[in-house]
Amino acid sequence: MLLSAPPALKVESLSVSYGKVMAVRGVSFDLPVGSVATIIGPNGAGKSTLLNTIAGLLPARGNVSLGGTSISRSTTVERIRLGMSIVPEQRELFGTMSVADNLILGAFSRRSDREAVTGQLHAVLDLFPKLKEREHQLAATLSGGERQMLAIGRALMNRPKVLLLDEPSLGLAPRIVEDVFAAIDRLRDFGVSMLIVEQNARIALRHADYGFVLENGTFAMEGPAGSLLGDARVLNSYLGAART
Repeated sequence: MLLSAPPALKVESLSVSYGKVMAVRGVSFDLPVGSVATIIGPNGAGKSTLLNTIAGLLPARGNVSLGGTSISRSTTVERIRLGMSIVPEQRELFGTMSVADNLILGAFSRRSDREAVTGQLHAVLDLFPKLKEREHQLAATLSGGERQMLAIGRALMNRPKVLLLDEPSLGLAPRIVEDVFAAIDRLRDFGVSMLIVEQNARIALRHADYGFVLENGTFAMEGPAGSLLGDARVLNSYLGAART
């Protein structure tokens, strides 16, 4: 009998508290290998808290597995070495360093293999032609969209199995948002499984395979992204203002 491969990411009964306040309550889901899932919902629903907890930045109850191996007791650095990368909401670039140097920093867990790091650098720059044009510019001189692409590119330098993206459209003009999500689509060629937290529910669902609606720290709805896009409850609650 053939055994199915484990999901790229498995979250089981994850709960996170801030003091007596429960921010995430018993969340469970699978992220299949090579797929893109998005978590949408109102402000304060716990979306970024959930993502940061999966990345190991916050303590939690429950279990997180990467490729079938539990990483719940692993630090964030250990999770990165095992194949997880996160693009934080604030991007956290080094403005006084060049584009290339910011990218190379993303490969700190693989720095002993210079040949592999150089190869990945070329691959990332090929993926983002605008960054290739600005390879030697300081990160602080980039536009908002270019900075977001740099943050994503830096995360890719680790050659992650799972990429977590927190609000990739934040603060960007609609046209630039389309460019960023077009770049996210191209990441499928890298074989990266992605989990995207996004306030712009419409564009997130357009580019995802599966969607979760988080309300008050728990999933209120979930399903194929196309089905959620056509669901009246989702349309009325989350998609009415997002016309991108």
